[in-house]
Amino acid sequence: MGKQQQSLFQTDAPAWEIDDAAETYVATVVFSEAPHGPYDYAVPERLRAVVSPGRRVRVPLGRGARTMLGYCVKLEHRSSGGRALKDMCGIVDDRPLLTPGMLRLTEWMADYYLCPWGVVLDAVVPAGVRGQAGTRGVTFLRVPTQVAAKLSQLELPPKQLEALKILAGSPQPLTPQQLARAAHCTLAPIARLRALKLVAEESRRVHKDDLEDKPQAREARHSLNADQQRALDRMLQALNSGQHQTLLIHGVTGSGKTEVYIRAIEEMTGFGRQAIVLVPEISLTPQTCQRFRARFDRVAVLHSHLSDAERHWHWLRIARGEVQVVVGARSAVFAPAPHLGMIVLDEEHDGSFKQDTAPRYHARDVALWRARAENVPLVLGSATPALDSWQRAQSGEFELVEMPRRVLDRPLPDVTVVDLRVAAKGYHHGGAISRRLQQAMYQALKEDGQIILLLNRRGYSTSIQCPSCGHVVRCIDCDIALTHHRERNRAICHYCDYSIPAPSICPQCGSTGIRYAGLGTQKLEREVQARFPHAPCLRMDSDSMQRPGSHEQALARFRAGEIKILLGTQMIAKGLDFPNVTLVGVINADTALHFPDFRAAERTFQLVTQVAGRTGRGDKGGLVLVQTFSPEHFAIQAAAQHDFAAFARQELPVRAEFHYPPTAAMIRVVVRGAAEMAAEHFAEYVVAKLREAAATAGAEVRILGPAPAPIAKLRGMFRFHALLQDSDRDRLRTVVRHATAELKPPDDVQWIVDVDPLDVL
Repeated sequence: MGKQQQSLFQTDAPAWEIDDAAETYVATVVFSEAPHGPYDYAVPERLRAVVSPGRRVRVPLGRGARTMLGYCVKLEHRSSGGRALKDMCGIVDDRPLLTPGMLRLTEWMADYYLCPWGVVLDAVVPAGVRGQAGTRGVTFLRVPTQVAAKLSQLELPPKQLEALKILAGSPQPLTPQQLARAAHCTLAPIARLRALKLVAEESRRVHKDDLEDKPQAREARHSLNADQQRALDRMLQALNSGQHQTLLIHGVTGSGKTEVYIRAIEEMTGFGRQAIVLVPEISLTPQTCQRFRARFDRVAVLHSHLSDAERHWHWLRIARGEVQVVVGARSAVFAPAPHLGMIVLDEEHDGSFKQDTAPRYHARDVALWRARAENVPLVLGSATPALDSWQRAQSGEFELVEMPRRVLDRPLPDVTVVDLRVAAKGYHHGGAISRRLQQAMYQALKEDGQIILLLNRRGYSTSIQCPSCGHVVRCIDCDIALTHHRERNRAICHYCDYSIPAPSICPQCGSTGIRYAGLGTQKLEREVQARFPHAPCLRMDSDSMQRPGSHEQALARFRAGEIKILLGTQMIAKGLDFPNVTLVGVINADTALHFPDFRAAERTFQLVTQVAGRTGRGDKGGLVLVQTFSPEHFAIQAAAQHDFAAFARQELPVRAEFHYPPTAAMIRVVVRGAAEMAAEHFAEYVVAKLREAAATAGAEVRILGPAPAPIAKLRGMFRFHALLQDSDRDRLRTVVRHATAELKPPDDVQWIVDVDPLDVL
């Protein structure tokens, strides 16, 4: 947003140039497509009563008759600068799509994330709202004041007069059909009144009202332990203070954080306030949503499977103040709640809160800005907080609230680390399940317990390689090895979905001895079924859970005891609460540990800790077995001890040594192009501009790169990146803004800026 505001003038001053001192009504408009603006337009007299910031408008652009849809973001009386502005053509929306407060939020996002304002606005306002999905144009009738004053003097047929009297007495306008029903007549008398101009007409878009929440079984309040009560008291103090505060609730898995959120929100909604509760992807956290629906009458659940019409309907209900609690994934942070009282981020460490397309915002930081602007509390909750949040709590910016005990004082499960290097030398059957884990599974099933197995890799075999020439079968568009999916007998790229029939001979040398190696969830499922044929097993990953509702159905079967062994990727590590789970097995804790990413250790610690927390929630207790080739790694050791503080003490000095977040701010610049040489040359040019801007600003910015990205080719585009680090976040953004302000990449080359990146792959 640092570019000087432009005005959309004719190149040559027209003959009807107006005086410098003359003032006009000027609208500032931005666009979601290039050119993004902002541009200034004159508001003609006919539109001045209806135009307002937050509405979409249609304006001329360029020399021809072309018009574009844009967002009006500002209105003011001021001098036109001595030249005539083009007139706005019309208004698109019958009401503002954004309040002034939300408009300020989007302006901050555009500035902070170095993204065009119009792109941010398109992300904030759902497509279903912009398109008024699920609505239809309807004509409403009312009696003009001058007609109502002479109603007794009108000589009309009885049916027409009766309809006119009913309409005059109605507190709100009626549709012709509503008026006909009220007057017990056909539409003909009403059509005659319209023809005689005795009724005024207005057109509105209305929404069907049959999408109300389904009835939900009510849930009784749970008694609180001392830790829960202390956390609740602190949340209520924040609510009653009338001031913004950010609380970081660090509660171990099973400590009852959700019940604390619900209790605080119950208190708040009693005063007519609304709450926004952000969770990881809704389909992965159905139990959390059910808890809120069971405790509140009016809940809007926003998730990716909603149709545009349903999303529009919820948006309107929220904006009218009809909803008490909004539960949703990251975009729910933009819910238009007019009486906002609190924002909660559950599982605040989860990577899904960061958007990977423009605007690349993090819901936690957007929620923090909104909570501060609206002077309401923000509550962040997790058993494994993001190190960024933990650091801010240690510095005093956030307040740390500890919940170190589980409900009913149940103990945290015992965690045993299985060294796969040793296991391979002893009993080894060539499978994924070690002897120690197999014995534990037999024992758990014997005692009628249930088992969860985590393997964070999809597919059957993760590598297809020829032993004769060494060729690895790779995606033609990505720098990625293809994964064998046995069910479809295809080799598939997990990044772009490119697929080929699973090869039986080497495509490079023609050898018939091609080897399928590596372990995915499909192969693990086959091994489990072979070793435990009498124990019903279910696999949960993005391949097996593609149908709407399949995730909820699978969890319902597991809860009912129909399924004894649940295995899958990280989706089974989130938000599950099953008291009969007595064993959790982590098949390979190293899958994320050795990624070329500075957050690899943090992600490993979080994943192992979270999945370990799925057991030991009932009376039977629980056991966790973590299989790894790196048993001595501090992330594995800290997870085995359920000790987040110990992990943070080890990891933060490593981050500080290499200037990685949270000890320093970081921005990633990625250049990608279909031609490798063109992309590389432009990346070098961009980095030169960045170094020049840093020198001009006198900033000691650390710039790493350009270099090929860890995934050097993705979806047919060669990728180069640079990392910028600085202790001053604002200074770093200023350098990037100035360096990229006038960038014009060659054809087929693109560049992106990612502020506060969560990964560098």
